[in-house]
Amino acid sequence: MNDLERQLGYPYGDTLPEPGTALQVAPGVKWLRMRLPFALDHINLWLLRDRLDGPDGSREGWAIVDCGIADDATRAAWEQVFAHELEGLPVLRVIVTHMHPDHIGNAAWLTERWGCGLWISATDWNAARMATLSTTGYGGDSAAAHFARHGLTDPEALAKVRKRSNYYASMVPAVPPRYHRLLEGRALQIGDAAWRCHAGYGHAPEHIALQREAGPSLLISGDMVLPRISTNVSVVDIEPEADPLALYLASIERMRALPADTLVLPAHGRPFGGAAAASGAGGLHTRIDQLQAHHAERFADVLAACATAPRHAAELLPVLFKRPLDLHQTTFAMGEAIAHLHALWFEGRLVRRRGSDGCYRFAPA
Repeated sequence: MNDLERQLGYPYGDTLPEPGTALQVAPGVKWLRMRLPFALDHINLWLLRDRLDGPDGSREGWAIVDCGIADDATRAAWEQVFAHELEGLPVLRVIVTHMHPDHIGNAAWLTERWGCGLWISATDWNAARMATLSTTGYGGDSAAAHFARHGLTDPEALAKVRKRSNYYASMVPAVPPRYHRLLEGRALQIGDAAWRCHAGYGHAPEHIALQREAGPSLLISGDMVLPRISTNVSVVDIEPEADPLALYLASIERMRALPADTLVLPAHGRPFGGAAAASGAGGLHTRIDQLQAHHAERFADVLAACATAPRHAAELLPVLFKRPLDLHQTTFAMGEAIAHLHALWFEGRLVRRRGSDGCYRFAPA
């Protein structure tokens, strides 16, 4: 546990649900945890007790929030959940916070398996559908050219990026052809509780976090607020002139309006805040402070590095990331380094020039 983690309160301590099992974190709210084949080796998923009205009357069951990637191990874990955690009730709907593979990967399989619908933002549904047909951000010729413009010129690394043209579709083979739209401010009735939609930007096109307002506040934060790591915010090839970090920082700042003792249910790491925050340990507001400070420090590091000589994003990887990076991590790190440079560029604190080698470099304005 690092120093920032120690500032946060974890009401369940080190207790974690095993794959295929669930822990109840509030009445009608169950926590699932499934494996991922990356350095970030797990995702938290959620079951919410639900009720839906239809032409044949009211049906009792469950809503699933987020799905895991589409692989055999995750689907086997879901089958264990279905056998042991649903209390004999069906899945009534699938809710997806955003379009990244670990969140939407099994959405088509789950909705077909249970004959139910998908709830997601319109922007992320469209982005996911587009990505399954090609790729987005981290693989293929366009991604390799994007990273090369920002200084990643190692031929072996670029060749590996080009080969990952099916990177997204390998984990998201299909997206449901129809959906129900989630929007900022909408109150989504799930069972007996209304869950407020909070749209966030920068990490995904239109990420939706869900807050249960009645009773003790709960926030299914998706990837917008994570307790142990900072959320990846990247500039990718399909929007190469983007400024996502400014959008992300504004999005989490808006979450400061939520109660300080909100129990945060993140996509990665352990639930934090809640009663622990009410008793004096850090919660949602503390984590927002930490994330804002983290990026302020990274901005200072980038400005200091660029002050010594014009820099491209690849030269900033050892400045921003102090550990060895594999290819998967390098592509995310490149996107994030570009995002920091772009935030400072759009603010007018850096200028950008393209050199004779075709690489963008940034220097103090």
